[in-house]
Amino acid sequence: MKIDSITLHHLSMPLVAPFETSFGRETDRECVLIEIKSEGLTGYGECVATRDPGYNYETTGTAIHILKDFVIPLMLGKDVKDAAHFQGLVSGIRGHNLAKAGVEMALWDLLGKRQNQSLSQLLGGARKKVEVGVSVGIQQSPRDLVQTVADYIAQGYARVKIKIKPGRDVEDAAAVRHAFPSLRLQVDANSAYSLDDAKILKPLDALNLLLIEQPLFEDDIWDHHKLQQQFQTPICLDESIFSPRHARYAIEMNACRVINIKAGRLGGLSQALMVHDLCQQASMPVWCGGMLETGIGRASNIALAALPNFILPGDISASDRYYARDITNERFVLNSDSTIDVPQGVGLGMTIDEEALKSFSLNKLSFIATS
Repeated sequence: MKIDSITLHHLSMPLVAPFETSFGRETDRECVLIEIKSEGLTGYGECVATRDPGYNYETTGTAIHILKDFVIPLMLGKDVKDAAHFQGLVSGIRGHNLAKAGVEMALWDLLGKRQNQSLSQLLGGARKKVEVGVSVGIQQSPRDLVQTVADYIAQGYARVKIKIKPGRDVEDAAAVRHAFPSLRLQVDANSAYSLDDAKILKPLDALNLLLIEQPLFEDDIWDHHKLQQQFQTPICLDESIFSPRHARYAIEMNACRVINIKAGRLGGLSQALMVHDLCQQASMPVWCGGMLETGIGRASNIALAALPNFILPGDISASDRYYARDITNERFVLNSDSTIDVPQGVGLGMTIDEEALKSFSLNKLSFIATS
């Protein structure tokens, strides 16, 4: 696929409600939409880095810098055959997985359009719809949290994840469990605790949770191994798994019993496939995490979650969970059985709402091959 041009769209999109985690509160979400033109076709990808370095060190600013000054010069005018070829081209750029993943997503979109296949078909998806849940940010009080969860259950979500942080953990989770005894419930700490805090979190073991996600430091695997030994509830790793190699470490160390796969965090869908296969071989279930994606990133996540070892519901809510208006003409809708349909169109199966894209744009950078 000869790369004729690449355009970076720096966007800021208002959320329907503020989203608070242990590392901050968002009212608007920034991201970078990557548009690649190749031989008459256009592919789109989403870099899920946000404005602030809370989830990891990458931001929209660092992503634009890395893409503009390092990644794009390696691609422009070149014949990039597939994701593996792309990974080889950028192997000399250390880190910056969110930036790389956004470009790789656009290449998969192009590949699907060229081969007249959906992304799910290209990846080897086994389902036409995927089971999903909703992620609920930290609320003003446990009572407010219970009401928010009740609203999502009424909308049809059968699995709920709540964010926790020191001082807003056991009480919040217990309040939700008391109100909804049979709810499929899990918690996410986003690296807010240390191993010394294990005794604080131990009461969570009595709440019949699906999992406790990333309680310890974002670069830690060994202390999660120690923590998992103290808990009956499965520990799930997210931020700590930023390559297939780290997934192997976690499996071999018994550092967790579940892995959250995010293609962005891993550096691309190709890397996510490797982690999926590693976990499947080790009989470790995986699920697909979310980063408040637009319809572009959401379509990619849903196609990925159609793979056979995605046993647990993903954080892939309906479009209206986060955005009153999206940048895609297509919107994802929650089915009555807490599932979302896998896009069947070629590539990502999505088209851009050009007016929405323009209205959310902070900046636009275009790069055109000279030969």
